[in-house]
Amino acid sequence: MSLIENFQNIFKIEELKNRILYTIGILLIFRVGTFITMPGVDAATLAQSGAGPATDFLGLINLFVGGAFARAGVFALGIMPYITAAIIIQLMGAVVPYFQKLQREGEEGRRKINQLTRYGTVLITLIQSIGFGINLLATQPDAIVVSSTAFIINCMIVLTAGTVFVMWLGERITERGIGNGISLLIMIGIIAALPTNFMNEWNTQANAIIVFVEVAALVLVTASVVLLTQGQRRIPVQYARRVVGRKVYGGTTQYLPLRVNAAGVMPIIFAQSIMFIPSTFGMFFPTNETVQNLTRWSGDFTGLTYSIVFFLICVFFTFFYTAIVINPKEMADTMKRQGGFIPGVRPGKQTVEFIDNILTKITFPGALFLSTVAILPAIVANFGVTPGFAMFFGGTSLLIIVGVGLDTLQQVESHLMMRHYDGFMKTGRIKGRRRM
Repeated sequence: MSLIENFQNIFKIEELKNRILYTIGILLIFRVGTFITMPGVDAATLAQSGAGPATDFLGLINLFVGGAFARAGVFALGIMPYITAAIIIQLMGAVVPYFQKLQREGEEGRRKINQLTRYGTVLITLIQSIGFGINLLATQPDAIVVSSTAFIINCMIVLTAGTVFVMWLGERITERGIGNGISLLIMIGIIAALPTNFMNEWNTQANAIIVFVEVAALVLVTASVVLLTQGQRRIPVQYARRVVGRKVYGGTTQYLPLRVNAAGVMPIIFAQSIMFIPSTFGMFFPTNETVQNLTRWSGDFTGLTYSIVFFLICVFFTFFYTAIVINPKEMADTMKRQGGFIPGVRPGKQTVEFIDNILTKITFPGALFLSTVAILPAIVANFGVTPGFAMFFGGTSLLIIVGVGLDTLQQVESHLMMRHYDGFMKTGRIKGRRRM
């Protein structure tokens, strides 16, 4: 069956078709919202100044929100405050007993955590909206048509409402659409900038062959990131045979999959959040020369100092986040309760040590590769690629696109397989369909 026929099968399933169309509709609403300029701003004057460079902190934010930041749109902060709040809550779950208790309470605990994340989103948005207003007043004073005080209050109200609305859109996609809504909103904002940045690269380069080489390199990098995302080490687990009445249970061999990049894109997001702190501080004091000199190094992602610090922080957070999401002791205990054991390894402490040893061995090269992908945009930018197009060679942008794309395709395949249709490809199946 051809790939085209497999895509046609999607629209033969009424529920799947409705979910996809619903998701597309929500994404269109989000994209329209990024072009609506907030009250108190002269859009024509702001447009004449152009967007900030993609190499600085503000340029990265603008990339993630689909250009709304440069246009002073009502969605200028996008979903990023929600991501920040979710990261803070998740980190607190590793050290604060109250949040650890919530994580163990099942559905009710998740509901409380989601509610706290929403409250945190509003608080973070209020703080960031003040910084946004101060920065715009300092850098684009001619575009502001109201008083400074009124504009700051306006930013707090409009941007907070915009972020809460975007958060609601993401939750609607997760509930009634296809894929993870929050991740899709980030991905669509990033992809929206690709055509413009590619045309800028095409117009900048004098030789078309160079552009083709760059595109080929981008394809290879993307393939490598897919391999990193899908790569795993499978540990064989043997389950003891049990006889209950006339039925025999167990006696089979299954596998415990340990992903090479168990942390996903989170280490880069954590590291980038840390790297944003100096630039965020400098955004509150745009006219202070001393503050700007101290924070300038963190505003240029192509700089050597930025790349070295970013690389090291990514390696650290890869191990840190992997330790949070994977608990070898819990794995060993679950395996023991179910009558499973790793051949040649004693249950209990030795199993914990064995899993921890394997996890460390596969996480180290994974951390190095992930950190290299994180600084790859800076490397290619120094070889003459325009900063906007260089952002798609690695870092958060590429990992989000690959990760969200694979997750969404896996959900679509699950719907197809449930209705006895083939997936997108009979060979090279998406991870969710791979036979164990």
